[in-house]
Amino acid sequence: MATLKEKTAKGLFWGGMNNGVQQLIGLIFGIILGRLLAPADYGMMAMIQVFSLVATALQSSGFVTAIANLKQPRDEDYNSVFWFNILMGSFLYLVLFFCAPLIASYYHTPKLISLCRYAFLSIVIASASTSQSAFLFKNLMAKQQAKAGMTAVILSSIAGSLMAFCGMAYWSLATQGLVFVLINTLLFWHYSPWRPTLHIDLHPAFHMFKFSCKILATTICTIINNNVMNLLLGHYFTLRDTGNYNQAYQWNFKCFSLVQGMVNQVAQPVLVDLQDEQGRQINAFRKMVRFTAFITFPLLFGFGLVAKEFIILAIGQKWLVSAGYIQLLCISGAVIPLCTLLSNLIISKGRSGTYFWCTFVLGLCQIILMIVLWPLGIYAMVIAYVLLNTAWLFVWFIFARRLSGYRLLHFLKDILPFALAAFGVMLVTGWLTSILTNLWLLLFSRIILAAGLYFIVMKLARVQILNECIAFLSHKL
Repeated sequence: MATLKEKTAKGLFWGGMNNGVQQLIGLIFGIILGRLLAPADYGMMAMIQVFSLVATALQSSGFVTAIANLKQPRDEDYNSVFWFNILMGSFLYLVLFFCAPLIASYYHTPKLISLCRYAFLSIVIASASTSQSAFLFKNLMAKQQAKAGMTAVILSSIAGSLMAFCGMAYWSLATQGLVFVLINTLLFWHYSPWRPTLHIDLHPAFHMFKFSCKILATTICTIINNNVMNLLLGHYFTLRDTGNYNQAYQWNFKCFSLVQGMVNQVAQPVLVDLQDEQGRQINAFRKMVRFTAFITFPLLFGFGLVAKEFIILAIGQKWLVSAGYIQLLCISGAVIPLCTLLSNLIISKGRSGTYFWCTFVLGLCQIILMIVLWPLGIYAMVIAYVLLNTAWLFVWFIFARRLSGYRLLHFLKDILPFALAAFGVMLVTGWLTSILTNLWLLLFSRIILAAGLYFIVMKLARVQILNECIAFLSHKL
């Protein structure tokens, strides 16, 4: 039987594989769709995305996390969650179906009515997969989750691109989302051995809801936090402005979610398994922090370095304004996976209330800042958003330290060397390549030089995480 360390390593590997392939496919088809569609098309989808995400969160109600926090979940627990989600998902779709005119009125865009009613079908489809997803997550079946995610993103991206090529505009983006959820749901059913029964008993779900409701509320706050710019830009500015920002946010999201998704596959289950062994839990957590910092800082800082060249060459001059937003968003994007890790530590201690309030206050601060600053323009709003989210890393740390004894000095030792090394490498790379004028040459020179310099710095510093990653990949290959 595999040890917890082996399961964690495999989980990180398959989590990385899943997110890596998804982001690579997203990169390829994001370029195709960016060339075929206009900023206004992305703006249409950006304005309604938050409603779909909130409804999906309400439907799942934090049960994946709640089940993962149980030592030995029963079939009755999975079955209760399954039927709760089916009923809730159907109810929420009906609510949003009739609220579509109100959403369109808020954004002063009547075409959103039919788009909402079509795109929100994903809520009903997703409701059938929560228990299967929870089973795979609880049992660290990251390989199966990876296969499902990779297949879904490939097929949905093909469907969306074909529709965009046929001139279906924003309908292609909505269809892409629907196909992804459908394929992902079907494959979760294929890989999960658990099956529901017709015995409907919602009591276990209501019992878990005492814990999961706080996770649910936190998830909704997180969704609103991530989409507050789209909500306000769509109301105060034009469809094009909203689309330009959303394009930047999506590319930034592809980068940081590559790391975030990797560690999310294993962090909470592993920390829960070690919750009775304080020393081992902290050691395992610190290794996750170092691994995350080792990857996320060079990845995000590097993307910020090449943002302008990438946007122009990949999706065209029409999206150039998005490059400036990307360079700012990459700063906060670099710390978001670390915030996620700290929040997972808090959840593993059973403190879902702390998790909620920390996220809620962050969202409240963001909303107030954005409303105050919108007359100053989009750049002022983005700068404030970045600074607040970067500073909030240390708010998460304060609560994690109180629950675990993780000292500030240790935290800084775990992240600062990688942050400073990545920042220094990007500065040197930018200076050495500043004389180049050909965009293709500039893009590839910066990528290759930055990657090479970072590797050399890590080797000279004898970073243990680098050696462990090389050893593990050598074994897998």
